[in-house]
Amino acid sequence: MPFKPPETFKCPKCNQNVYAAEEVPAAGKKWHKMCFKCGLCKKMLEAMTMAEHEGNVYCKQCYARKFGPKGYGFGQGAGTLGMDTGEHLGNKTGSEMSNKPNYAVPPGAAQQD
Repeated sequence: MPFKPPETFKCPKCNQNVYAAEEVPAAGKKWHKMCFKCGLCKKMLEAMTMAEHEGNVYCKQCYARKFGPKGYGFGQGAGTLGMDTGEHLGNKTGSEMSNKPNYAVPPGAAQQD
């Protein structure tokens, strides 16, 4: 039986080899323990605190801020109501992301801006 070297994987964060003793499998990839951090706030992640989006890993708080619902009423009480639009996370504001309805105004109704 010929010798076959063990398969090595590349860490998606640092692009170095990941060996079995230091691997953290998540999002279909294998990461170094020290590279397995939130893509925004750099907090160390675990299986229960991780959320994945398009191959990137985030902590649940940053994931909710960047990709979760926006606007009034998406929270659990007055402590979660805020004016944070997520601009510091790369979310767009203004005409690209508006909470105004996208349907035609019914006949006879005054159009509001």
